[in-house]
Amino acid sequence: QVQLVESGGGSVQAGGSLRLSCAASKYTYSSYCMGWFRQAPGKEREGVASICTSGGSTYHVDSVKGRFTISQDNANDTLYLQMNSLKPEDTAMYYCAAVLGDMTAIQALGVMPDFGYWGQGTQVTVSS
Repeated sequence: QVQLVESGGGSVQAGGSLRLSCAASKYTYSSYCMGWFRQAPGKEREGVASICTSGGSTYHVDSVKGRFTISQDNANDTLYLQMNSLKPEDTAMYYCAAVLGDMTAIQALGVMPDFGYWGQGTQVTVSS
């Protein structure tokens, strides 16, 4: 069982920055991926970014490329999402997810919704 706890959400003005953190229970697995998803009110959940242990590959969806950066501190089993140049449309509940196995970061975003472990979420609100 993998347990995930997000933190770091909050309210900022457009153009501001936030860093989300996701603390994971200690992994004993060598191959896994982690990612961030978000869901705005009335909208479907969407993948934002992912990172995999296999080759250290990362993936960011087009809407956040150049603004968000996913990273991982393996020593502390913590996943991060640095969010810069935030826009009102980034407002959503952000969720951390993890999936076991060897796959690419792009594949991981497709697999996590059905086979991943999930945190409880942290709210990000961006005002104009």
